[in-house]
Formats: sequence, C-alpha cells, structure tokens
Amino acid sequence: MEHITDLERRCADAWPALVDRPLGQWRLRAAGGFTGRANSALTTGDPGLPTADALAEVISFATANGIRPAAHVVVGTPVENGVAEAGWRVDLEHPGGVESLVMTGRVEGLTTAPNGYATPKSADVTVSDVPPPGWWELAAQADPTPAQRHVLTSGRTVGFGAVTLDGEVLAAVRGAVVGDLLHVARLAVRPGARRLGLARVLMAELADWGRDRGATTCALQVAEHNKPAITLYESLGCVEHHRYRYWVPNHS
Repeated sequence: MEHITDLERRCADAWPALVDRPLGQWRLRAAGGFTGRANSALTTGDPGLPTADALAEVISFATANGIRPAAHVVVGTPVENGVAEAGWRVDLEHPGGVESLVMTGRVEGLTTAPNGYATPKSADVTVSDVPPPGWWELAAQADPTPAQRHVLTSGRTVGFGAVTLDGEVLAAVRGAVVGDLLHVARLAVRPGARRLGLARVLMAELADWGRDRGATTCALQVAEHNKPAITLYESLGCVEHHRYRYWVPNHS
C-alpha cells in the first residue's frame, strides 16, 4: 500500500491551489475558499518547526490570503495529537462533512460494466482536454469563479468527462493523472438521470483515458456521509486507504 504522505501529496498535486507554499514538508494552500483541500495546510511530513509554531504560520498564511485557517490532518497520525495540544479543534461545521475517506484501487477496476441498468444508447460519453458546454454546471457552477477554473483546469494532465444526451450534459467527472495515479473528482449526475448506470459508464471512460496516459492506480476523496458514492466506488474495486479531517483554531 502506498504511504499516506506520498498519496496525499500526489492528490494535492492533482488538485492545484492558487497559492501552494511549502512549510518544511507541509503545504500551505489557498484558492479563494473553493474546497477545503485547496484552502488548508496539508500536514503530512515534518514542518521543520514545533507543531504550535507551524500552526501559527498556517494562521498567518490564511490571513494573508483571505481564507479561514484550517489544517488537513490524517486521522490517527501523531500530528493529530500535536494539533489538538496546540488548541485546535475538529471542524464540525465543514461544508463537505466532518471526515473524508481517501479510497484507492486499480484503474482497470473502474471499467466494471453496469449491471441491470439501461444507459441510453444514443448518449455520447467522452473525456476531453477542455470542459465541454454544460460541464461546469454539474461539476461546480454554471459561471465558475477564477479560483474554480484554476483548481479544476490546472495540472499537467487533466481530463473532463461527460455523458451528453440531446445536447445536455447528464453526468460529469474530472480526472487528473499524476505519475501513475489517476485522481478522480467532481463526479456528478443530474437527479433525473440517476440509476441509469451513467456514473459507471463515465468512470469506465475516464479509466481508459487515464490508462492511455500511464495511470495504473486511482484515488478519490469522498465524505464519509456520502454512502451512495462510497458504495459505487467499492463496487468498482476501490477500498479505504485512510481518512482525514479538517482542524481549525478554537477561536474560529
């Protein structure tokens, strides 16, 4: 199993913040408030300072970049104790949920064919180098902010998957290849098009796209309360690798 620190760093590379500054082996990230991952300190490795001092740097960085101070902390690691001792608390109000799973698997597992679903035969399933019309509405919002555009379109190898029927995007996903890792994010299906197997078909297309670009393993991050998504990913061969939570200063 890949080391947690290595995997977290590659996931961070696949999800580029507007500002990404090293603090020893930690990474201070800011992106206009779009997603916790791009607006928190990734606390894997050694920051080169006592934890309390490093967290003071996190607060200064956040203040300078106009975001709320937050630390992305892997559950069950020694840094968790240090963050708690420094007077920080788990962010129970985080919009994405209190705790998230990082799930991993083999790329070929994502090609599992739908079973018992009737995907429209006329649907067009593609992964392109630029977001197709209608993709943004599902993946973020119809008129994305500069921060959203940066996080979702930046990166060396990024693909934008879509299932389109009669000119309407029914499902969307984002993939990014970092080394041999396919990072999967923003999978969404319109409410009226669910239970048709569109997510599985789209994941299979994304897997082929990633494999053509050297990916052999995949990773994704999903909130623990999102049971339907976890069930889908498990059916595609993904398993829990580790979990993380966001911590914030007690006074915030």
